[in-house]
Amino acid sequence: MSRIGKMPITVPKNVEIKRDGNRLLVKGPKGELSVDLPKGIDYKLENGVLEFVRASEDKKTKSLHGLVRALTANAIEGVSNGIKKVLKIEGIGYKAEMAGKNLSLSLGFSHPVVVLPPEGITFAAPNPNTIEVSGIDKQLVGETAAVIRKLRKPEPYKGKGIRYDGEYIRRKAGKTAT
Repeated sequence: MSRIGKMPITVPKNVEIKRDGNRLLVKGPKGELSVDLPKGIDYKLENGVLEFVRASEDKKTKSLHGLVRALTANAIEGVSNGIKKVLKIEGIGYKAEMAGKNLSLSLGFSHPVVVLPPEGITFAAPNPNTIEVSGIDKQLVGETAAVIRKLRKPEPYKGKGIRYDGEYIRRKAGKTAT
């Protein structure tokens, strides 16, 4: 049995969950998200605790059991508290600044790189070396942060580039004179 699928989810009081056909609608103070419910997976909501049950023990249903639970837990977290990823910029002359809702990055190229936020994502640059990507959809926030990081990945010699907050960059030794 799926260990993740069996774990109950505590639903906050300000989050409302209802079924719409084969979708689970999660509505909270920050917005509304939906999670697809595959055939063979159903849910029970009692006393603010959400549990997922499956109808059969075949391999496909077992594999989807934990996935649906994890996606629903992420949706509940997103609509109640929001999701935020923090990126750090290292390097001389590298900086981030806001240009309206857009993010303007100076990354050592001959031109500034402007990143447009997708629908439902907001950027913030509290200081020139920090970027905050926030929204309610965990997958979209992570994907947007990965796109920004990909613009200038951290290099292993000096560590210059964009990295996630808390990410460790393995350093390589440079050339040695003989």
